[in-house]
Amino acid sequence: MLATRRYLALFFPFLPAERWLRTAPKRPDAPLVFAEKQRGAMRLASVDAAALAVGLRPGMPLADARAQVGDLTIVSHDPVLDQDWLDRLAQGCARYTPLVALDAPDGLILDIAGAEHLLGGEAGVITDIEMRFARLGMTLRHALGPTADAARALARYQARPAPDEASAIRRLPVVALELDAEATTALVRAGLKTIGDLASRPMANLAARFGVDAAMALRRILGDAPSPLDPRIAPPPVVAERRFAEPLGSTAHATKILTELAAEAIEDLAERGKGGRHFRATFFRSDGLARTIAIETGNPTRDAGLVMRLFAERMDGLADPLDPGFGFDMIRLAVPRLETLGASQLKLEGGAVKDAAIDELADRLATRLGRGRVRRFRPADTHIPEQAQLELPAIDAPAPLPWQEPDPGEPPTRPFHLFDPPQPIEVIAEVPDGPPHQFRWRRQAHAIRRYEGPERIAAEWWRRRDNGGLTRDYYRVEDAQGRRFWLFRHGLYDEKPDPRWYIHGVFA
Repeated sequence: MLATRRYLALFFPFLPAERWLRTAPKRPDAPLVFAEKQRGAMRLASVDAAALAVGLRPGMPLADARAQVGDLTIVSHDPVLDQDWLDRLAQGCARYTPLVALDAPDGLILDIAGAEHLLGGEAGVITDIEMRFARLGMTLRHALGPTADAARALARYQARPAPDEASAIRRLPVVALELDAEATTALVRAGLKTIGDLASRPMANLAARFGVDAAMALRRILGDAPSPLDPRIAPPPVVAERRFAEPLGSTAHATKILTELAAEAIEDLAERGKGGRHFRATFFRSDGLARTIAIETGNPTRDAGLVMRLFAERMDGLADPLDPGFGFDMIRLAVPRLETLGASQLKLEGGAVKDAAIDELADRLATRLGRGRVRRFRPADTHIPEQAQLELPAIDAPAPLPWQEPDPGEPPTRPFHLFDPPQPIEVIAEVPDGPPHQFRWRRQAHAIRRYEGPERIAAEWWRRRDNGGLTRDYYRVEDAQGRRFWLFRHGLYDEKPDPRWYIHGVFA
């Protein structure tokens, strides 16, 4: 057996119906079915317990269902709302373990290894889960297993009790492998009706006769092959949380607890020499649901005051305010994104303080207006002038690179205003590959009195599919009226017979 972990599979057999009933004006008297168009015909996508009891099954044509049961409550199937509800259920289960995976469309799988001690063992976790989902009106089937596949198969296909998990797995029908109908029928016709029947046969013979997929599915259920869990959210490196014996009914009190958790998280970050860029607060309600509020910062920070100010901005701007319901019984603050942050030395003239204030303003505006609405220019590692800066969201940009600054007393080598794309001009030069002598731009002639250059910039051939591109020869020129321009010839004469000239910018 490869598996050493413990997995808890949750199966909600009537998830669409019980999700729909939460917002329905009243409970229908007739059996409830959800219909959708499949292969050109209306079929049942899901049913409730009452419909299942009278013989209606998913996949049945709607016309047949109407013929069988005259009085039906028919609702359009909405898989998007079902997925959203399942995601909310998964969010609530994060109180037990950060490793929660969606088993769409109607199940969850939790890796509870190391987490069961919080509630007095596996039985305590299961009892707590049953209680919370009962409050939500959800029908639940669950099972523990040594692998995720085994737990899932037990939750969905176990029909009778067994003395232990190993026996229960061996009693599962072969349909628990979830192979296609043809492969399942072939197994049954061969007299192999249970997982135990298959496990008693040589694996090589099963693979040769029924396919590799059948053998691999069997190995995953038995724990002979890994069945890794794909958690909905990766476990964060820094977590601070608080559980309460009596749920908190006040959002203000919850915010005060969040402030204490922020201080704990900042202390952890300081010990690691890191700063946080992304903070995620989750408020777990006693009814089993949870609400997550996240903030981001443009630079790594260990400022608890800044973190709480951003959380306050986000909470004030929520269209759906934080509702404690029957109270919060747990609050968690996670820091999923860390970056190195060493000690900083402030400049005597206060430069560092000024930069920090600008960063804080950008974080507050981005938190209030949206992460994509506050943008910042960042230098890019390229010699192509129009590509040397990028406009990125202020809180989503990578660590800033220093801008190139001219030497003291030297004029800037790049113009204040850059045309993108460059504008074509007509140029007269004394020699074909020499500096410009006169140029015409926007129907106006400019006689050049002074020039500097050329500054040669080669094409980035490594980024082009044709491995080519034209060289640019740039000139800083000044005309007779003292106006300064940035011109370039696009191409050398051995690259192109008649290279064109462009104006790329104007100096202030």
